[in-house]
Amino acid sequence: MSTHPFQSRASCLYLLVIIFFLSCSNDDEFPDNGTTDPADRCPELVRVIEEDLSEDELLDLVQQQTLKYFWDFAEPVSGMARERNTSGNLITTGGTGFGIMAMIAGIERGFLQRDEVLDRVLQICNFLDNADRYHGAWAHWYNGTTGRTIPFSAKDDGGDLVETAFLVQGLIAAREYFDRDTPLEDSLRNFVDTLWYDINWQFYTQGQNVLFWHWSPNFGFEMNMRISGWNEALMVYILAAASPTYPVSADAYHQGWARNGNMVNGSHYYYMPLPLGYHFGGPLFFAHYSFLGLDPRGLHDQYADYWLQNRNHTLINRQYCIVNPGNHCHYSDSIWGLTASDDPFGYRAHAPFNYGGTDNGTITPTAALSSMPYTPEESMSALRTFYYYLYNDLWGPYGFKDAFNFDERWFADSYIAIDQGPIVVMIENYRSGLLWDVFMKNQDVHNGLEKLGFYYEEP
Repeated sequence: MSTHPFQSRASCLYLLVIIFFLSCSNDDEFPDNGTTDPADRCPELVRVIEEDLSEDELLDLVQQQTLKYFWDFAEPVSGMARERNTSGNLITTGGTGFGIMAMIAGIERGFLQRDEVLDRVLQICNFLDNADRYHGAWAHWYNGTTGRTIPFSAKDDGGDLVETAFLVQGLIAAREYFDRDTPLEDSLRNFVDTLWYDINWQFYTQGQNVLFWHWSPNFGFEMNMRISGWNEALMVYILAAASPTYPVSADAYHQGWARNGNMVNGSHYYYMPLPLGYHFGGPLFFAHYSFLGLDPRGLHDQYADYWLQNRNHTLINRQYCIVNPGNHCHYSDSIWGLTASDDPFGYRAHAPFNYGGTDNGTITPTAALSSMPYTPEESMSALRTFYYYLYNDLWGPYGFKDAFNFDERWFADSYIAIDQGPIVVMIENYRSGLLWDVFMKNQDVHNGLEKLGFYYEEP
């Protein structure tokens, strides 16, 4: 299937006019930083690692080093992933789900032992079984030593359905991976089913055909945030439809998530069709978080071809960095990737032309690296530049640091669970399809997909 269809001459001219005006209309957001020649103001790029590694050697190194965030740096009482490297005993649920999947990849690569990962996942399950829960859902943050909720924001002090879904995605992957007929692996499979079957997805609809992101024991549904597409949260609806105990209807998916079809984009950017979502695609984590386990290869429903969606979203994001309308330092075909991350001014989403985020010159390694299955050559080019040229500032004990911004001469000191986890998992999906294969073994997941009208076609 071609992902670069040519348009008629009239369509091409029309597109170029749109891009020109979009670029002009964003002049205020994209200052020229005092000069129109980046070479006059940008730091020089110099290769600092001379030894050439093979592709497999480099991917092994990145996966093994990044995995240490979840294995060596896990909160010791709970086994859960810390939110970031400065979080102490504050742990995160969604990031833990990503970490579980990363550890499974670690077993297959020989970085970790099967039995020790099994013990760790059972430790996590025991913690989750005793932690605060809200109609079955888990909170975004917990104290890893006590299991008590730590508020994510003033009114976000209860159930977080999106973080819960990302956690369950990882638990289901573990359930299917540990498939041997042994007492411990049997107990893990039963434990995972018990935990996620207790989530009352129906409660989070408030009787409407849509799911709501948050519920608080103190503020109820006051946050009133509908989980409505297109964004990172497709997994929520798949699991909610798949639940054998508290399932939601297909109408919730079509009316709430798909907004009666209004999540469809259908436009072309840089000559590439984008089925869903924001203009120019938005931040790249949309193509990662729900697809760590959900296999997009050949996946369709009435709204999209999900492989095309994720591949073109990535290519559009990269092409925007090549065009570089903001004139940022060193944006190129090998330094690209806009997604949510730390930046010199805080934590925020980054996206082309400020659709679904901002673009202030910040590049985030997880954006390109977690897109490896969709754009292997382009992502490998970015990986080689990050490693061979930026090693001294960007590489550390848990792999690549969170982000960098050449305009501000800034490199993050931080690591964040939801950015590190997808790097390991999606590189593995590129190399072997492992996490896609194990997650998709789950019969409940298949039931949910069928209920919502998803189907697979051979590529």
